[in-house]
Amino acid sequence: MHVSNIMEFTENHRYFTNRDFALSALDRKVWVALYQPMVGAVSAAFYQLLYHQCAEESAGYSTIEPQRKLLLGLGLELNATGRQIAVEASSKLEAVGLLQVFRNHNPLTEELLYEYVLQRPLNSEEFFSNFHLTLLLRDKIGKTALLELKESFTRQLPPELARFVNREEATVPFYEMFKIGAAAMDPELEMGWAESATAKERTPSFKPQERIRHTEMLLRFPRGSANRGFVERLNRAPESMAQLNYLAYKFNLEVPEICRLLDEDGIFHQDGLLLWDELQNRANLIYRQDRKREEERERFLARGEERSAPADTSNVTSSAMQLAIPERFQSDVSIDRYNEMLRREPYTRMLERYFPGAVPDAFVRIFERIDLNYKLPEPVINVLIHYVFSLGHTQRLTKPFVDSIASNMLAKGIDTLDKAVMYIREQDKLNATLERKRRGEEPARAGGNGSGAQGRSSSSAGRRKPAMSVVKDSGPAQQVTPEELEKMLELARELKGKS
Repeated sequence: MHVSNIMEFTENHRYFTNRDFALSALDRKVWVALYQPMVGAVSAAFYQLLYHQCAEESAGYSTIEPQRKLLLGLGLELNATGRQIAVEASSKLEAVGLLQVFRNHNPLTEELLYEYVLQRPLNSEEFFSNFHLTLLLRDKIGKTALLELKESFTRQLPPELARFVNREEATVPFYEMFKIGAAAMDPELEMGWAESATAKERTPSFKPQERIRHTEMLLRFPRGSANRGFVERLNRAPESMAQLNYLAYKFNLEVPEICRLLDEDGIFHQDGLLLWDELQNRANLIYRQDRKREEERERFLARGEERSAPADTSNVTSSAMQLAIPERFQSDVSIDRYNEMLRREPYTRMLERYFPGAVPDAFVRIFERIDLNYKLPEPVINVLIHYVFSLGHTQRLTKPFVDSIASNMLAKGIDTLDKAVMYIREQDKLNATLERKRRGEEPARAGGNGSGAQGRSSSSAGRRKPAMSVVKDSGPAQQVTPEELEKMLELARELKGKS
C-alpha cells in the first residue's frame, strides 16, 4: 500500500471489503503451506480478518466500518507504530497477489474510504509455475522443504492406467443435450442485464459494433467439423473474439463467412490458438472477391440510369498529434473526429471515405500489399493514405511513389501513429523547401562568386538573373604615347617573368 503520509491511513478512516469467492479446504491448505511462510503471521491474520468481514457462505461487499476494528483485531496499538505495521502487512499481501487496495475520495466531504479487494490464492500448479513466488518461498523455507511441498501437491495417476494406451473423450456437449431458440434476445432482458452489470470500467467511445457473437457462430458452425472443439472454446478467449470482430469490421464480413473461414484447415494451431496472419490473408481474398462481385452488380444496375454519388459523412476523433483535415472533409467532420479515425479505423474503411463510389482496384492492391507483405500497423497506413491523398500534385499518386514512401517508413522503423505524423511533417517541410528552390524564392548563399552564380543560373531555367552594373564606354578615345606603350610592355614582361 502506497501511503505518502501516515495520517492518510488512520483508525478513523472507514473501509469495506470485497470478495467474489469462498475458500475451500484445498485453498486453505495452499494458503497455510505456501503463502503464510512468505507473508508472515501478521499478514496472514490480516487476510483472515478481511476475509471474515463477509459470511463464510456468501460473497460480495461488507458494511462500511472504521479501521479501528482492523487495528484492534490485529492486536495493534492505535498509534503511528500500529498503523505502520498494518500498512506493511497489507503491502506483503498485495505483493504476492492476494489483495488490492483502492482509495475512494469524496470531493464534498474530503473523506477517504478504503476498499480492500481480496483475491483467491493460486492453486498449486499455478503457484509453482510462477517463478518469482517459487523463488521467494525457497528463500523463506529452503530448497528441500520446497521440493517436499511440491511433491505433496502433485496428483498421482492410478498405476493401472499405464496399461491403457487409447484415450477417447465421451463428454456430451451442450448443444446435444439442450435446445435454445435461435431468435434474438429480448430487448427488455438485454436492458436489465446491462443495468445490473457490475463492471465499473466504461467501454471505449470508439469501438466497432460487435457483429460476431459466439452463440451465433455455434448455431452456424458444422457439428462434424474438425475445428468444432476449437470454436467452442472461443467463448473463453475474449481476445480471439475481439480479433474476429475487428477482422469482420475491417473486411465487412458476416457470421457465415467467418464460420467458413474457421472451418478451413490451417486456421488453428494444434493447441487451439488462432493463426492470425493466415486468417487475415484468407479474409482478404474474400474481401477482394466480394468487391469484384459488387462492381459487376453495380455496372449491371447502372445500365440505363445515372447513379449519384453519396455524400461522405465520415466521423473522426482526435489523437495526441493532430493532422489537418483535407479540403474534401472540412465541411463534414471536425479535426478531432478525423484524427481519431486515423488512429482507429482499418485502412479499407479509410480508403472508402476518399472515394464517392467504389475504390479503384489499383489503390486497393497498393495498400493491400503494404498491409499483408510489409505488415505496417493500421494507423501508419492511414497516415500514409492521408499524406498521399493530400498532396497537391495528383500525378504523383502512382504505385512506385506510394511504395517508396512505405519502404522508407519501414527502413526508419515507423510503427506508431505519432512517428508517422512526425515523418510526414518532415516530408512536408522538405517538399516546401524544394518548391521554393524551384520557384527561385530561396535566398542566395553568401560568399558565392559570379561564375558560380552564373553556372547555377544557367542550370535553373526558371530562376531570374541578378541585375549587374555594366561600365559603359562614354567619352573620346585617348591616344597612347610611345613612352606609355613602352612602360606597359615592360610591365607585362616583368609579370610574365615572375609567373
